[in-house]
Amino acid sequence: MEHIERIKSMKSREKIVMLTAYDYCNAKILDSSGIDIILVGDSLGMVVLGYKSTREVTMEDMLRHTKAVANGSKNTLIVADLPYNSDITPDDVVRNARLLLANGAGAVKPEGKPEIAKALTKSGINVMGHAGLLPQTTREYLVQGRDSASAKEIFNMTIALENAGCFAIVLECIPSELAKKITEKLKIPTIGIGAGKYCDGQVLVINDMLGMYDEIKPKFVKRYGNISRAIKESILRYKKDVKDGNFPDDTHSYY
Repeated sequence: MEHIERIKSMKSREKIVMLTAYDYCNAKILDSSGIDIILVGDSLGMVVLGYKSTREVTMEDMLRHTKAVANGSKNTLIVADLPYNSDITPDDVVRNARLLLANGAGAVKPEGKPEIAKALTKSGINVMGHAGLLPQTTREYLVQGRDSASAKEIFNMTIALENAGCFAIVLECIPSELAKKITEKLKIPTIGIGAGKYCDGQVLVINDMLGMYDEIKPKFVKRYGNISRAIKESILRYKKDVKDGNFPDDTHSYY
């Protein structure tokens, strides 16, 4: 609970920094960098496993990658996504959430569904809410809440998620003014992804912000590196060394 209370205390005081990780190596880097939250997102389906959408991600996928991240992170709160169809009933979602906790998560994140969030918190499980664009169930990846009716629906959902006991809420792909209104209303932190500057924190998919995945390029992604190019350049140098007989040399051989 120490991690959860610290995140809640950052509301309107200090910006929360969250990034995704799906493996041991990246988790170690994020952990040593002092990131506030590591999200084991079901986005791993597309950026790691090559699926077409997050709907193909299974509980087995999430358990394996949550465990890998937990092996690499010793000081950072880990939040794991509950994958598509893992929350059909309250019993299902509580059972699946407990499996994620047993594999190293400190909290779980369902998409929408305040009633599911309430079932989890009543069972003593820490829950991060998620409102706005819900990738598991959306038909189109578009900005949500641009008209008054959908904006009201999203606003009301965030209130319901707070009332259900969530300690924070991710706001995805909504207008910044709507995110501001929600952030000012809620007593718990908001973490934006494509929701503007007024949220209490921000999250990005690490593969997007490092330039490792370019099949989808959302407007809200800021690239902080081009790791894909750096990896390819290294591979091409290695390939040339092997082809030319320059690797291994004496320095990299045993005698």
